Amino acid sequence: MNLVLMGLPGAGKGTQAEQIVEHYDIPHISTGDMFRAAIKEGTPLGLKAKSFMDQGNLVPDEVTIGIVRERLNKQDCENGFLLDGFPRTVAQADALETILEELNKKIDYVINIDVDESILMERLTGRRICKDCGATYHLVFNPPAKEGVCDKCEGELYQRADDNEETVSTRLSVNVEQSKPLLHFYEEKGYLRNINGNQDINVVFDDIRNLLGGVKQ
Repeated sequence: MNLVLMGLPGAGKGTQAEQIVEHYDIPHISTGDMFRAAIKEGTPLGLKAKSFMDQGNLVPDEVTIGIVRERLNKQDCENGFLLDGFPRTVAQADALETILEELNKKIDYVINIDVDESILMERLTGRRICKDCGATYHLVFNPPAKEGVCDKCEGELYQRADDNEETVSTRLSVNVEQSKPLLHFYEEKGYLRNINGNQDINVVFDDIRNLLGGVKQ
């Protein structure tokens, strides 16, 4: 089962990705994680990516596509994968089609977790992250036992600079405009399936399971 996961910031992609990969036993391929791993390991592609990220620029398609191609060629992707964070543009989507053709594979579904922007605002501005272990909390939906302190490691919790209301509003507007052509691309291909992400996370996952098939593959 070859899947692409889409959704605006705060839509709950990370939570759903965890449940999908566990239930269907396929690897979760996040370009963000791959970038971080490549940078940490000091690989040629990682160093290239870092040089752009350090300047606040988007990593060029050629670097991103190269990282994805390497990852999809690994043995654990033989029985499927969940792509998260790629593709972001129609050009990247075209490149992914080419990569999959080379591997005699195709996308089964593009799952778009669709959430109202007002709900996304509430979710994103309430997020707090542990400085030490990276655990994520939410002031409304998942507060820590002690205010400002991580339950897991007792590290200090902080709000990311890009989680304040003004920045979040701008980020959502940009993401909406960027995602429209890609959603249209996959709708035309017949891959796109919209899932109502306004619901409880377990209900969202039930809807995804109903789409993919309730039993383990």
